[in-house]
Amino acid sequence: MPQSAPGPEGSTPWLSSPEHRAWLTQEAERQLDFFARSIRPDGGFVSMDYDGAPMAHQLQELHSTTRLVHSYALAHLAGYQGAETLIDQGMAYLWNVHRDREYGGYVWGVQGQQVADGRKLAYGHVFVLLAGASAKCAGHPDADRLIDDASHVLDTHFWEDGPSLFADEWNRDWTPFSTYRGMNANMHGVEALLAAYEATGHEVYLTRAGRILDFFMRHVARDEGWRIPEHYTADWQIDRAYDGDPMFRPKGTTPGHSVEWSRLLLQYWDLVGRPKDGTLDIARCVVTRALEDAWDTERGGLVYTLNFDGTPDIADRYWWPVTEAIGVLASLLKIAPTKDDEQWYRRLWQFANDHFIDHVHGGWYPETDAEGRPMATQFAGKPDVYHALQATMFPLAQGVSRYAKAFEDAPLWPVGQGQ
Repeated sequence: MPQSAPGPEGSTPWLSSPEHRAWLTQEAERQLDFFARSIRPDGGFVSMDYDGAPMAHQLQELHSTTRLVHSYALAHLAGYQGAETLIDQGMAYLWNVHRDREYGGYVWGVQGQQVADGRKLAYGHVFVLLAGASAKCAGHPDADRLIDDASHVLDTHFWEDGPSLFADEWNRDWTPFSTYRGMNANMHGVEALLAAYEATGHEVYLTRAGRILDFFMRHVARDEGWRIPEHYTADWQIDRAYDGDPMFRPKGTTPGHSVEWSRLLLQYWDLVGRPKDGTLDIARCVVTRALEDAWDTERGGLVYTLNFDGTPDIADRYWWPVTEAIGVLASLLKIAPTKDDEQWYRRLWQFANDHFIDHVHGGWYPETDAEGRPMATQFAGKPDVYHALQATMFPLAQGVSRYAKAFEDAPLWPVGQGQ
């Protein structure tokens, strides 16, 4: 199938190009249409194959449920028709199935109505907070109780006042099973805290987000040559020997997370009034280091992980680092654009268009082989819509924070258009 170009040739900045903005809107709608079919008749959602058919396995993980709620809440605010059905489905499943009525908190994996993986992970719980915050912006009646419950669990079991960071993991009954501390849960913790602040106005969320950002962006990143190690000991020292699951806890550093951190730092900076505190310089240093380290000059795309010296470790190329790099470059282009920002933004969108976007069925392929063709080694089917949808929607918003309000004020699909 012919692939439309993601933007025009020439010197017109893509963010201000009607052609590029129309392409982004169309691509966002195609993703939403594809994942709208993931509703399961008996509750929750199904994982889908490349063509949108339900996959055989029925494990529903907490981050998938919550991310669908968040994504379709943004879509609802932007005028996408039918989003309410997915929001309602996800919110009910979170409260009635993922929520652990015996021990409190939210279990990681469920099958149907049964607990399949009872672990309590900070990574999952911060996404519950994100789902609640986005649902509140979308006007869902159950959003406040989800925000309150998730906040209570995070306060009680995960937040550590001393370092002002989130601990990582517990057994289902809240007994400890490791002393692991991780960067990833804290990064998505910042995402959720900023969203909760934007939804509620409660300063505690903004304050905590700032403390986490200070640790990772103003101390760790600066000390590590603008790279951000993934893994830490119980007293928050970098654990350079840690080598866990190669997909979810790989050793070393992950450039896709570096660019995600930088976008969140800029979002926080915007919310606190853009003080003259060096934030923009820090964000640029981290983004520049990540792109220079990770871009595969022979094949294109971003390698997955790096050694501590910046050399590639896992050279596989996945979709989500590209989406997150697009997101931060869009923020930089809105704040203080440079020629390099524009070139990187275009380069990444062109690679995504040529290698990740499914121009036939909709949605994105999650990984490519050496020749740039879709392959399935770490991921089965198409993962949830969250990363790629934000890459298409966030550049269309006016600012770099309060995206929910931006889409509500200027919907992408005004009433009577689209779907």
